Amino acid sequence: MPRPVIALLVAPNSSAGILYGLYDVLYSAGAVFPDLVMGVPGREMLDVRIVAAEGAAFRCPGNVLVEPQETLATLPRCDAVLVCDMYTPITRVERQDFAIYRDWLRQQHAQGALIGSVCSGVLVLAEAGLLDGREVASHWAYSELFAREYPKTRLRRDRILCLTHEEDGIVTAGGITSWHELVLYVIRRFCGADVARQTAKVHLLSGHESGQLPFAAMNRASADDAVIAACQVWIADNYDEPNPVQRMVDLSGLNARTFARRFRAATGRSAIDYVVSLRIEEAKQALERSDVPVDDIAVDVGYQDPAAFRRLFRKHAGMTPQGYRRRFAGIGAGA
Repeated sequence: MPRPVIALLVAPNSSAGILYGLYDVLYSAGAVFPDLVMGVPGREMLDVRIVAAEGAAFRCPGNVLVEPQETLATLPRCDAVLVCDMYTPITRVERQDFAIYRDWLRQQHAQGALIGSVCSGVLVLAEAGLLDGREVASHWAYSELFAREYPKTRLRRDRILCLTHEEDGIVTAGGITSWHELVLYVIRRFCGADVARQTAKVHLLSGHESGQLPFAAMNRASADDAVIAACQVWIADNYDEPNPVQRMVDLSGLNARTFARRFRAATGRSAIDYVVSLRIEEAKQALERSDVPVDDIAVDVGYQDPAAFRRLFRKHAGMTPQGYRRRFAGIGAGA
């Protein structure tokens, strides 16, 4: 019986870590665990192929060599396509670069292949027209871009792995190391739960149980609207002020309704949402870098009610302030 063919779609703007991480783990499925526990290699259960638009070797960021094993033209059918990250700025979509994959991805999906993506690779799926009306995961940094460019698609900023549409053959993973969850899902789907668990043990892969929100940071890109950009500069140093939205309205010289409309158009969010996100981001940094009590941090960022601050923090960060401190304050300190 032929092994399932898993295509890893890659481009010069893909990360070597994601590509070769996926390749190594998928390639090992079924083969390495028996070797480690019984001293006898098992059977490789998946046929993993690196696929690019063209067959010539290229170097991805970091000058890491990639040698495609297949091209879009030489691999007309496979069982799954996993689109690696393909870097694009958070402010725009590289549509010309992604257009070449459109027909091939649509063909693979129509033929029944599972289509998956990691991080910015979801933008390739969106450009192929595969995501309208769907929920998806991607890196949290692309949430504003998605809301603006793909209003028919809902990006779940909190998700590590979005399986909402797995029955339709679409599975998307969040930022960078979320490929860990995606690769184990693929192995489970094609090789069974036991092989997935064994592979996780071989590579010491564990889940991101708290989701993606604890890792998310605020998009602080300056608005193109000069009036709103000036307000962003002001609020960056005055987020603890009482009535900060009204202060920005006064600073702008606009009436409240016009200010609200222009602020949302320029930043992709309401002014109050922007202020809350900024305050939570500042609180995160205080939790990471200091031992200041949580109640004092709440006051420092503009909240006189510590309970209200804790509720907002949990909503935006996916965990309590103390849980966040435990998770991030000790990074780099050793175990």
